[in-house]
Amino acid sequence: MGEKYFFILLDDIGFDRLRIRIETSKGGVKYFVVQYETLISNEWVAIVRYDLAHGFFHRDVMTLKGEKEKQSINITNLEDALNYAQQDLKDRWEFYKERYLKQIKK
Repeated sequence: MGEKYFFILLDDIGFDRLRIRIETSKGGVKYFVVQYETLISNEWVAIVRYDLAHGFFHRDVMTLKGEKEKQSINITNLEDALNYAQQDLKDRWEFYKERYLKQIKK
C-alpha cells in the first residue's frame, strides 16, 4: 500500500490550502482525506473535510463551536470521489471560508 501526503495552496499569500492524504493499493485509491484549511490568528483551522471515515464518502463542514455538519455524498467510485472533493474545494473554498468567518462575527 502506498501513501501520498501533500498540500495545494489556494491563494497567492498562503493563507488557504488543501491538505490531502491518499492511500493506494494495486494502483487504485483505497482511502483519502481532502481538507480545506485557512490560517486564522496564526493557526491552521479546518473548515471543510471530505473523507471515507465511518464507511462512506461524506463532507464534514466545521462550525466555530467545533461541531461537524456531516453530509453524505452518493459517489461510490473512490477515484471519482477524490476528484469531486478536490474540485469542490478548489472551486468553492472562498464560499466555505466566508461562511465560517460569518460565525466569528456573530
